[in-house]
Amino acid sequence: MMGLWTHLLLLPLLLPGCLSDPSDELCLTHLSESLEDPAKLLQNWTKSTFANPCSGFTSYLQGATCNNGRIYKLSLTNLFLRGSLSPFLSNCTNLQTLDLSSNFLTGPIPSDLQYLVNLAVLNLSSNHLTGQIPPQLTLCAYLNVIDLHDNLLSGLIPQQLGLLVRLSAFDVSNNRLSGPIPSSLANRSVNLPRFNASSFQGNKDLYGYPLPPFKNKGLSVMAIVGIGLGSGFASLVLSFTGVCIWLKVTERKIALEEGKISQLMPDY
Repeated sequence: MMGLWTHLLLLPLLLPGCLSDPSDELCLTHLSESLEDPAKLLQNWTKSTFANPCSGFTSYLQGATCNNGRIYKLSLTNLFLRGSLSPFLSNCTNLQTLDLSSNFLTGPIPSDLQYLVNLAVLNLSSNHLTGQIPPQLTLCAYLNVIDLHDNLLSGLIPQQLGLLVRLSAFDVSNNRLSGPIPSSLANRSVNLPRFNASSFQGNKDLYGYPLPPFKNKGLSVMAIVGIGLGSGFASLVLSFTGVCIWLKVTERKIALEEGKISQLMPDY
């Protein structure tokens, strides 16, 4: 009987949910190495904590939330962090929220984030991220929020992102994106949320609905009016010049004809 009770007491310690996950440890270790913390705000981000960041729903790591012994949420916002995003973030496979907004992060968004199959919220806004938006994010089928505003991202907006049927918040404003806005994001079906101009504004080479038409070619109203007036004035000058030349030629022909006639007439 005593042996049975002993086994029952030890059973929770043997359950996988109560043990540290090696994937989470790898994820946190590499993320820590890729980040710089000049303000020294991540005091407990140490190797010993990475080895056991969670106990059930309790987190021992600043900015982390746990769920059944796994990292469930990482929220490291406005901490003056520098550095880049580690591709090893993909090892936190139970992660549902990744929020690293309002820092000074540089470099690209790793395409490896596609392996965060449970990810619902991705907020990397207000950093200095460069490169393209990875189309592989489409593989994160549960994505509900993609917020990448105020970065230095370039290139096209991947058409594939419109396939994310759960996507209800999308913001890529104030970047360096170019090309047409995918219709899969702007003209979605009735059952899917559509995104207005505020999601795309601040990208001077980006065009298409829902941005205003005159911004589609990067021309302001005044520029269009100026071009119209300029071309009209040029046409008027050319027409006037043509008339003047024709009159001159005609006048000379008449003078020549009169000269010939006067030569043929007898003198009296």
